[in-house]
Amino acid sequence: MPKRGKKYLESRKKTDTKVKHSFNEAVKIAINSSYAKFDETIDVAVRLGVDPRHADQMVRGTVVLPNGLGKEVKVLVFAKGEKEQEALDAGADFVGNDDLIEKIKEGWFGFDKAVATPDMMGAVGKIGKLLGPRGLMPNAKVGTVTFDLARAVKEIKAGKIDFKVEKAGIVHVPMGKVSFGVEKIVQNASVFLETILRLKPASSKGTYLKGIAVSTTMGPGIKIDATSVKDLFK
Repeated sequence: MPKRGKKYLESRKKTDTKVKHSFNEAVKIAINSSYAKFDETIDVAVRLGVDPRHADQMVRGTVVLPNGLGKEVKVLVFAKGEKEQEALDAGADFVGNDDLIEKIKEGWFGFDKAVATPDMMGAVGKIGKLLGPRGLMPNAKVGTVTFDLARAVKEIKAGKIDFKVEKAGIVHVPMGKVSFGVEKIVQNASVFLETILRLKPASSKGTYLKGIAVSTTMGPGIKIDATSVKDLFK
């Protein structure tokens, strides 16, 4: 068992982590129990009734959070020709082609998201082993391989996140910062959960939302009553 710090233990005393709360209550508890000196991130973990080992039960998608994530996202775009200027005009932080590929080969990873035009993927694929493990590889399924660079860059800057169910059947995503307050976090979460429900695989049987928890970067997980999620959409 990992050794917990005094502040974490004090924070945990403020709530019974075994009790299930409504979404609003859980977020409020998580925020009130935050103790770090920095603006902690609010994370949501959803355990789904799916088996990711089967392709027809894979849950994966993207969503643009209405209130963003509360942090600057540095976007790199692999493009050439007139598409380079389009990416720059849209707000991309780094734009290039072979020059960026060589820089990454040398160990540079000063960006958070990568986008590429389809005609660049042959070259980008050569550094797939470097980008993939870091979650930085452009992927058409999440909209980061596209000729519509203006839209892709602006959505990422606005708070677009991509998610994928893990082997244990859990989807783990950030919902913003503690400083957002309860209302903005709940607004972000409602959009995310609505997307999760919409992506329910037809082959998924039984209970789909098996468990939900919310936590801050440094704090304990606060369990949520999954049946209360429907109240978010009213």
